[in-house]
Amino acid sequence: MTFVVENWWLILVALASGTMLFMPALRGAATSGLSPTQAVNMINREKAVVIDVCETAEFAAGHLGSAKNIPLGQLEEKLPSAVKNKALPLILVCQSGARSGRAVAIAKKLGYDNVQSLSGGLGAWRSASLPIEKS
Repeated sequence: MTFVVENWWLILVALASGTMLFMPALRGAATSGLSPTQAVNMINREKAVVIDVCETAEFAAGHLGSAKNIPLGQLEEKLPSAVKNKALPLILVCQSGARSGRAVAIAKKLGYDNVQSLSGGLGAWRSASLPIEKS
């Protein structure tokens, strides 16, 4: 017991480093979504519809070529008219993947079962050297 009392800082350092080593595994389990390569395959093979949930100015600055822009705040009201066939696969995109992750829940609530987020968002798309359009 005296070792613990005298070397409390060693135990604290060990716990902190263990936590930092374990965090990437937790983040990886929490973030589900498509990689850019998987998204391209879905677009080409399954005719997936790409919905960009960024604001209009962000969308104009750069987006996936086939993407339709429906800002996250308007998704619930505009998605049913933009994508009438709920059986089509949907890929939701934003700048980092955070908003599109929230958008997945909204789309599932509206009855779209085959909906996924682009993991890492537009940043991951750019990192994969895939084309971006500007409007």
